[in-house]
This record gives sequence, C-alpha cells and structure tokens, in this order.
Amino acid sequence: MTYNAIMTRRAMVCALLAPALLAAQGTPDDRIYDEVRRRLANDAEVKGAGIDVTVAAGKVTLKGRVPSEKAKSKATALCKKIKGVMSVDNQLRMFGGN
Repeated sequence: MTYNAIMTRRAMVCALLAPALLAAQGTPDDRIYDEVRRRLANDAEVKGAGIDVTVAAGKVTLKGRVPSEKAKSKATALCKKIKGVMSVDNQLRMFGGN
C-alpha cells in the first residue's frame, strides 16, 4: 500500500469519526449545565435539587427556591467558579417569599 493510499484512508476514518466524537463531548453549555447541577446538588447550604438551571452561550439562569439569602449568594458564587460561565442571572427566591 502506498503512502498516499494510507493517508487517504486515515483522512476518511477521521472524517467519519469526527462528528461522533464531537457529539459525545457535547457543547460547552451542556458541560456547564452538568457542572452547575452537580455543584448545586452537592452543596449542603444550597441543596440545589429544586433549582432549575438553564445555560445559553455561557449565561447561567437559576430559578426556584432556596432556604436563605446566604444560599442564594452561594449558588451564584458556585456558578461563577465554573470554567466557561460568562454571567449568572440568579432569580432564586427564599422559601416563604414572593
């Protein structure tokens, strides 16, 4: 097999596998979403299981209820530490609040 034939085959394999590999990695927003959910859920103060998270172009929006103002602030701080987060729109409310 010639060098050109080998290189052509490698190029075809890469062209066929590239879309599958990119799809498996997901988008940056998907990665940010997963990391936000994990951090909020694992934080004892925030207790993030009841928080709705949306991510669009690196902008994280949080909606739902938290037990305190401190938990609300902590949720913002946790999100801002995540690579790729451009901004956080914290619309969280305290339990019993409006």
